Amino acid sequence: MNGRIFVDSLANTKNFNKHAILDLIRFTSGGISRAELARRMGLSRAAVTAIVNDLLGINIVRETQATTTTSGRRPIMLEIEPKHGYVLGVDIGVTHLSLILADLSARVVSETELPFELSSEPENCLDEVDRSVRALLAQAGLSLQDILSTGVAVPGPIAGDGGIVIAPPIMPGWDNYPIRSDLHKRWGCPVSLNNDAELGALGEWAYGAGREESNLIYVKVGSGVGAGLLLDNHIYRGTSGTAGEIGHMTIENDGPMCDCGNRGCLEVLAGGRAIAQQARRAVLSHQRTQLALVEPLDKITAKDVALAAGRGDLIAQQILSEAGEYLGTAIAGLINLLNPGIVVIGGGIAQAGDLLLEPIRQVVQSRSLKAAVQVVRITSAVLGRRSTSMGAVVQALSIYLHQLAEK
Repeated sequence: MNGRIFVDSLANTKNFNKHAILDLIRFTSGGISRAELARRMGLSRAAVTAIVNDLLGINIVRETQATTTTSGRRPIMLEIEPKHGYVLGVDIGVTHLSLILADLSARVVSETELPFELSSEPENCLDEVDRSVRALLAQAGLSLQDILSTGVAVPGPIAGDGGIVIAPPIMPGWDNYPIRSDLHKRWGCPVSLNNDAELGALGEWAYGAGREESNLIYVKVGSGVGAGLLLDNHIYRGTSGTAGEIGHMTIENDGPMCDCGNRGCLEVLAGGRAIAQQARRAVLSHQRTQLALVEPLDKITAKDVALAAGRGDLIAQQILSEAGEYLGTAIAGLINLLNPGIVVIGGGIAQAGDLLLEPIRQVVQSRSLKAAVQVVRITSAVLGRRSTSMGAVVQALSIYLHQLAEK
């Protein structure tokens, strides 16, 4: 990071440097010295010292000694003080619910992942989310009163700061439902609501494969397909919150019908549900595949396909390769358009590793501009299935820490 503040809306011009320094402290692994802060910010040592003393005064950061040094006296490093309390990261998926309890240094204290059905009514789904959160806290010996803020991810486009989703293709019944205000009433703490792929990008940028990258694309291949766009160290959402909805890019003009009403969308060709459907068709057509051992047939998932491919199943590998080619076509367009330094592939199917990544890379290599493809890396998410829930933790921490810094 280059000193630019990450959460723009929480800072005013007067306190810009304070918030920028706070973010540098947050996102620098192992802490950062006053001298390095001054260098990165382009400020005098005196100006940095004044701001740091302010942050120390409100007990938002603490001093510690560097663990290693080449020679001489070990410098004093600055890091976030984790003892104020806890935050929650909540990832509400189509078929899963992931929860992370973390302290203010983003250290994971407790976590869980549960089966989930997003197709139920919003009130029923959020009842289940609420019960699961309370159970996680009880296991950690905590209550909702110990939670300072919460970040929540959902697989749909978010309407600005309204805390709702707009016409989400894979969230039937959720259009304009007041998700954020509902959860705020239940939990009594600040709640942010973001798209799951956006938070996946944020998680990988802060703690995963995208550290030190200013321009990152996170492609989440779950039940559907979406992209989180992090440009110049900022999440880009677009005018109405639909930026990154690559699952609804047309790949085949006369392809299968998509939930959005169009044909040939990337999601119906390479999303998790599409991969599972191809696997079921292969079994029904009596092709030789380990997937025939999964019972009942309608329970085959994209994860089953990835596991079978990893065990050498040729049919499963062929299905993943075809999905990778479709994904590569869409990603090549993003690379030509946005010129990122890294593309991170996440979501449950990303565990297939190079069986999915290699066809993506090959198509990108053939379809992208040479100047763009020479500087981009394509890799799996380091955080794995945690990418989005850790991004939700980052967002929750941003809310609390920047509000505390304003006091």
